[in-house]
Amino acid sequence: MCGIAGITHIDDHPFLSRMSDLLIHRGPDDHGEYSDDENGVALAMRRLSIIDLESGKQPMSNEDGSLWVICNGEIYNSPELRKHLLNKGHHFKTKNSDVEVLLHLYEEKGADMLHDLNGMFAFALYDRSRNLLFCARDRMGIKPFYYTCKNGRFAFSSELKSLLTLPWVSKDIHFESLYHYLSLQFVPAPNTILKDVKKLPKGHFLIFDLKNRNIRVEQYWDLRFDTVVNRSIEEWKQLLRMKIAEAINRWTLSDVPI
Repeated sequence: MCGIAGITHIDDHPFLSRMSDLLIHRGPDDHGEYSDDENGVALAMRRLSIIDLESGKQPMSNEDGSLWVICNGEIYNSPELRKHLLNKGHHFKTKNSDVEVLLHLYEEKGADMLHDLNGMFAFALYDRSRNLLFCARDRMGIKPFYYTCKNGRFAFSSELKSLLTLPWVSKDIHFESLYHYLSLQFVPAPNTILKDVKKLPKGHFLIFDLKNRNIRVEQYWDLRFDTVVNRSIEEWKQLLRMKIAEAINRWTLSDVPI
C-alpha cells in the first residue's frame, strides 16, 4: 500500500506536504515530491517499498522529464511489458521498477496503455508536453482515487481526508450519499460522503486539461459475459486451479520477503 496526492494550482503548493503527511501510514518507507511552478502541478508520494527498493523512488520521470508519474499499487505483468518496451527501443533507468513501465507504455500508446495492464493500481501521470494530467484506477477498483474539481482547481489523493487540507474543499455532507451509506453501508461511485469530493469509479480514467481547466472521465473497462464454453466439471476444476495458480504467481512478484 502506498499513498499519492497532487494539486494543479500554484496557490495550493503550500498544502502539498501536509496532504502527503496525512498519508504516511500508507507508505512509511520513502517519500518524494515534484513541482512544476509554471503549470502549477505538484505531486507527492508516500511509498511502501515492494519492488526495486533502491531505484524505484517516486515521483518518477522519463528520460527527458516530459512525463512524471506517481502510482499506488503494483503492475503484475510489468516484467513482460518491460521486455516488450525494450524491444521497441525504450530505455529504462531503473533495474525492474513496475512504475517506470507506465511511463514508457504511455509514450507508446497513450490512454490505450490501460488495456495492457494487469494489476491493482491508482496512478497519476503528468504530461508536460500536452499540458494534462492522466489518472486511472484499476479494473476492479482495488486501489482508491479521490479527487475534487472546483473553479478550475483540481486535486487528488489516495484518501479523502487528505483533500480536506485544501481550504477550498468544503466539509458539507452530500445527503444523497448519506442515504446510500445508511441503506447500503457504502457510497456508490462517483460520489463520496462529501459534496466537493468524488471518487474515480473502477475501470475508469480521467484527464484534467491544465490549459482549459476542465476534466473528462471515461470508462475503459467493464465486465464481459462471453459465450459460455461447454466443459465437464473436471475440466472446470482444472481450469480454476490453473487460473488461481497463475494469479498467486503474479501477486507474489516482490523484492521483499513474503
